[in-house]
Amino acid sequence: MTQTAPNTPMIAEEDRLRADLYGYLSAVLAAPPDAALLDKSAGLSGDDSDLGRAITALSRVVTACTVKSVEREFSALFIGLGRGELLPYASYYMTGFLNEKPLAQLRSDMKALQITRAPNVFEPEDNIASLMEMMAGMITGQFGALAPLDQQKAFFNKHVAPWAAHFFTDLEGAKNSVFYAPVGAIGRAFIEIEREAFRMSGD
Repeated sequence: MTQTAPNTPMIAEEDRLRADLYGYLSAVLAAPPDAALLDKSAGLSGDDSDLGRAITALSRVVTACTVKSVEREFSALFIGLGRGELLPYASYYMTGFLNEKPLAQLRSDMKALQITRAPNVFEPEDNIASLMEMMAGMITGQFGALAPLDQQKAFFNKHVAPWAAHFFTDLEGAKNSVFYAPVGAIGRAFIEIEREAFRMSGD
């Protein structure tokens, strides 16, 4: 999606964990995970929080998955014959149509943040995988300087919060979701944690 700055700055451990989770969600939603990413998923463990239980569920489910089975699942969910079961785009969730005002607003904000789409990427920028990648990059300074918390908050509240939890809930309950059911649960729980953390940061 973007070009990486040559020097990645040091960030707080809590922010590194946030970025890692955004990055993981981006990776598994951008394309079917390869064997290495499935192995990484199987090795995850969580605590007794909603997010932790979802992570533990993923590590259990993935042991019954193969690269091929997850490829078929990804195709059924997001590609299909004509279209997949879900349309993972902000414009669709926020307006009912693709390539609408939310995409134009995102492109304007990406330009202001100096985030550019990679030349080999043809998906509209408002797809969930790209937005997760952008959030990770803002936290880690992938696009230049580290984005301050208020800038992360503004971007999240404008482009992620209005629809991502709804999408992840749909993913969790989709008829074709096996591997992606706990991925949806992870995403839903994480978005709620981020929403509340950003809300409290403004108090």
